[in-house]
Parts: sequence; C-alpha cells; structure tokens
Amino acid sequence: MTMHVRNGLLSAALFLVLTATTFAQTVYTGDQVIDKVTYKGIFLTLPLSDRQVEKEWEDYIKPYGRVNSSRGVYRITTADMRDISAEPVNFTSQVKGNKKSTTVFAAFDLGSGNFVSPGNGNYDAANKWLTDFATKTVFNDEVRVAEEGFNESQKNHQKLVRNGERLVRDIENNKKEKERLLRKIDENAKELEQLQKDVETNKTDQAAALTDVENKKKNVETVKMKKQQ
Repeated sequence: MTMHVRNGLLSAALFLVLTATTFAQTVYTGDQVIDKVTYKGIFLTLPLSDRQVEKEWEDYIKPYGRVNSSRGVYRITTADMRDISAEPVNFTSQVKGNKKSTTVFAAFDLGSGNFVSPGNGNYDAANKWLTDFATKTVFNDEVRVAEEGFNESQKNHQKLVRNGERLVRDIENNKKEKERLLRKIDENAKELEQLQKDVETNKTDQAAALTDVENKKKNVETVKMKKQQ
C-alpha cells in the first residue's frame, strides 16, 4: 500500500470516528414495556437497519454473560458488567426498527427493580457504555459503506483493465489479419500476373494449333488429290 493511500485511509478513519462519536451522543432515558413488564432504561436511535444493529448488538453484549434472545429482546441474567456495577446486573434490552432506523433500549437492574437511571452513581457509566456501542456501530457502518465503495471501484477498475487487455488483443489480432490480407493481396496479384501470362501463352498456343490444323487440312487435301490422279 502506498504512503499516499495509507494516509488517506487513516484520515478517512479519523473523520469517521469523529462523526460517529458526535452522533452517538443522542441518548435519552425512559420507560419501555417488554413482555408486559415495564423497565426503566436508556434509549438510543441509530440511522441504520435493524438487521445490522441486531448483529452489532449481539456481538457487543456477548462478553457480559449468556445471552437469551427472542424476537428482538435480549436478556442476560447476572451480567458481569463491572464498568457499570461491581455487582451482577440483570440486563434486559430490545432492538426495534426497520431498514432505515433502529432504536436500542437497555435496562440495567441492579437488584429488586433498582434500575440505573439519571441521578444514581451508575448512570454515567451506563450512558458511556451505550454511547460507545453507538460510536462503534456507526463507525463499522461507515467502514462497511467505504469498503463497499472501494470494492465497487476496484471491480470497475479490474473490468476496465480486462477491457483494455481485450482491446490490446483485438489490435494485435487486427494487425495479424491485416498482414494476412496483405499477403493474400500480394498472392492474388502474383496469381493474376501468372494468369495473364497464361492467357497470352494460351493465345499463342491456340494460334500455333490453328496453323497446325490448317496445315494438316491442306496435307489431307493434297493426299486426296494424288489419289484422284
């Protein structure tokens, strides 16, 4: 990889990180009903498809314990989330959205329905944990889009290279065909010259043959006249 390309990629990556970090601050708190139970937690909305966010979310929460998931709801009983709480956390989350926008809800139960919320000592850590996810997810999406663009550009370049190679082959084939046709024209010219010579020779041969016929005819007549005498 050239230094110019490497520096370009590093600059693009830095820009994407800054963009993702800025966007990830759009976090708010509220209540969410999941399976007829009300949870207090933190919401985050991302301008990404639900499928993409679900995959990122599953990977993000997997290290904290055994994940039980069903229809967009993810639970970890006694999750080990030490950045948020020294004690095990009953973690419940939900991912809902469509192809263009997805909302992530996360509830951190510290025990007996004591949810992490603004004002208690665990909220800032939970907020940061969720915004870190947003930063990572948006960044990954930007990288994915950039890579798709790069791959498409690379495919287009490769296609043009193959087309260029085909054109070079066509030019070489055209040159060879031209040379073959020129040889054929030269051969035809020589053949025509020979045919013209053969025509002249044939005329001479015809005249000689005609003279011979006339001579033979006179000879026949002479022989016949001798017999009559």
